Amino acid sequence: MRKLKQVNHLMGLLRPAVEDVQARHPNAVMVDAGSGNAYLGFVLYELFLKGSASGTLLSIEGRPDLTERAQGRAQRLGFTRMQFQTAHIDTAQYPERIHLLMALHACDTATDDALVAAIRHGADHVAVVPCCQAEVAAQLKEKRPVVASSGSMSLLYAHAWHRREFGSHLTNVIRALTLEAFGYQVTVTELTGWEHSLKNELILGRRVHRENRRARMQLERLLAETGVNPKLTRELGVKPAVSAAVETVSAPEPDVSEEASEHVVAR
Repeated sequence: MRKLKQVNHLMGLLRPAVEDVQARHPNAVMVDAGSGNAYLGFVLYELFLKGSASGTLLSIEGRPDLTERAQGRAQRLGFTRMQFQTAHIDTAQYPERIHLLMALHACDTATDDALVAAIRHGADHVAVVPCCQAEVAAQLKEKRPVVASSGSMSLLYAHAWHRREFGSHLTNVIRALTLEAFGYQVTVTELTGWEHSLKNELILGRRVHRENRRARMQLERLLAETGVNPKLTRELGVKPAVSAAVETVSAPEPDVSEEASEHVVAR
């Protein structure tokens, strides 16, 4: 029921995007990246594609048992324009043109893979709900960057718990800013109530330009000032600004409380 509430609420937020691509593209191509059991795709098909004469929905999932199960369900329901592919998001074979790409709780860098696919295939609309962001937190632990003009910044993530939370927030800020840099108008909002999911941040993007140079410069400076370079920016060739004054200091040895905290989270 929690998952159904999340999906139904997301459908309400996605309605303007779906109606937009259906109105402008007779054979709209929609992609559910990291679809799992494809609950999101089935609800979307029922609401928007079942009564339409055209349009396809491609569900991409790396676990073959889930793909097989969803495919059988689609056949029983008569959802003939619902397609399935067993592949990881970063190695999937995407249509040349995507009009809407969704990724609900694609774990860690899988959300980055979904965003890369959306940008490279010219998606008109993007909707991602990130999950389990760990890559940037690991980079913060390794590098402990300190901005020369603001040496206290590293205090924001000196402790393991803060580093995970700050790393998660920084990851999503970079994702939103990357979409802006590549021409998207971005909205960041809450998916549903916190009682239903702790992974609750929804990033919506609508492509309005080919690029946004101001956002690109801001993104490059942010990478330089924080000393991180996540998979999303690496894949898209975005590099830290070389002019930003950044001092990198060696990370001190973790204290016992930090190691214990990280051990508890790992369990």
